Amino acid sequence: MRKIVNTLIIVPLALALLAFALANRRFVMVSFNPFDPSDTSLALTLPLFIVIIASAMLGVLAGGLAVWFGQHRHRKAARRFEAEAAQARNELAELRRNATVLASAQPPGAPPLAIAQDKQHATL
Repeated sequence: MRKIVNTLIIVPLALALLAFALANRRFVMVSFNPFDPSDTSLALTLPLFIVIIASAMLGVLAGGLAVWFGQHRHRKAARRFEAEAAQARNELAELRRNATVLASAQPPGAPPLAIAQDKQHATL
């Protein structure tokens, strides 16, 4: 299955990125000085494809972090519900264990302990 994914998705994507890189090899200056863009002390000279691919990667990273922080309350609720479910499973197992012990301790022919009756022999 993994080989199919590599062949059908990753290989064509890698070839497209390689073609993009070869088509955009020209160097551009990326300036980080908003007041004087021609200042070379706060500038980098990089190939255009590196600037575009790095920008895309930063965008994906920023979007992923925004979604991850936005879903914090859902992950917190899921952890709380999982803890409550585990506690309920433990309580159920303990109650079943106690019921088995009580049922095995009864004399044969005795009414089950779980069924209680009032004075008129009505089941409660």
